[in-house]
Amino acid sequence: MKDVLLLADLHGQYGKMDSFLELNPDAIFIAGDITNMGPVDEVAPLLGRIELPCFAVPGNCDPREILPVLEQSDCVSLHGSRITFGPFTLAGIGGSNPTPFNTPFEMTDKQIDDILHTIIKGMEHSVHNVLISHVPPLDTLDFIGGNHVGSASIRRHMKIFDLVCCAHIHEAKGIMDVEGTKVVNPGTAATGECALIHFGDDPKDIRVEFLTV
Repeated sequence: MKDVLLLADLHGQYGKMDSFLELNPDAIFIAGDITNMGPVDEVAPLLGRIELPCFAVPGNCDPREILPVLEQSDCVSLHGSRITFGPFTLAGIGGSNPTPFNTPFEMTDKQIDDILHTIIKGMEHSVHNVLISHVPPLDTLDFIGGNHVGSASIRRHMKIFDLVCCAHIHEAKGIMDVEGTKVVNPGTAATGECALIHFGDDPKDIRVEFLTV
């Protein structure tokens, strides 16, 4: 698994999926907001079109009813869990910390912290350690309306990961390095934005390419 397609913020707009798949990645990460406040009926058919290893978390705009849909699909649901295979350890957390909009999948930062503690406890460290989180860490790619709105808990724990794949803030597409951890927001998949993540053989050998289809 060298080249991974990172998608986020589909918001129920699935017309670009064939174009995304034509990028020929080895696997796909989905960092939440698959729907736009639901419905979840189209999620299973969408994921069924992906004949590649796929790892996903929900976003704050996804109803919590999406969790059993993800778990029953061929996609690996990473919300509140982790998986280690080959040179990778992947962990995931969906939803977001509170927003002003009362969206379906919000948690307190304490709840986020409790989930992260459970994930990290006994976590095996690999060549590449990746967190797929819908919400960005605080003070990273989380600036909107004059404020940083990311999660303080994710910021606290992010140092054990080499890469944090996040979304949530459409205006914050980009990449930044925070004390050796890369944070990436691929942009809004609903409008064709995505990122290809190229993993090398060595620790920290991670290159990110932003694309629009």
